[in-house]
Amino acid sequence: MSGQILLLATRSAGKLRELHEIFAEFGLEVTDVTSLGIPESQAEDQLERHETFEENALAKARYFFDISGGLPTFGDDSGMCVDALGGEPGVYSKRWSGSEDLDREALDAANNAKLVSRMATARQSDEKGFTDSARYVCVAAFRDDAGVEMRRGEVEGRVLQNPRGSAGFGYDPYFEAPDLGGTFAESSIENTARNSHRSRAFRALLSALRAQGRV
Repeated sequence: MSGQILLLATRSAGKLRELHEIFAEFGLEVTDVTSLGIPESQAEDQLERHETFEENALAKARYFFDISGGLPTFGDDSGMCVDALGGEPGVYSKRWSGSEDLDREALDAANNAKLVSRMATARQSDEKGFTDSARYVCVAAFRDDAGVEMRRGEVEGRVLQNPRGSAGFGYDPYFEAPDLGGTFAESSIENTARNSHRSRAFRALLSALRAQGRV
């Protein structure tokens, strides 16, 4: 529905930059939990403790729909799944290093250090059969008075031994994706908002919701 305000259930500045690009293309007005003045809580810290991207994304959408007083709400969960590591870190991507008390930049560094170490071990132990293939996965979820809706997006790529680029966040400097023409950290926000896993999930979800007359 035109004119309604939609809530983005994230505090990540990196995600918000990308999402604002996507929602602007659809002509939709959005706000976020920080702009609304919703304080962080222990309950919020537990929203990403499920075993699937779908459960985590839906938990965020439902929680912030309720706490915002019923604003139509989008939540998402995303991560990197590395073939040589049996799909890790997956849903644990953000907290993989076990150093959740660190600030965002230090946490990213700790997670990436673990990635480099684990990949080096995998390479040494299985040199002939080793693969550096991986994928970024995102599930976008929506909650409004009519119920819930979800869509999944993925981007195939590979894990690098050495980082490239200074943009993005998380594992972006180590993840090279042909669809982006380089690493996520080398990509412009406009390019990322057109071609990322998050873009694919949210664009599919927004198109479905628009067809249903819900946004």
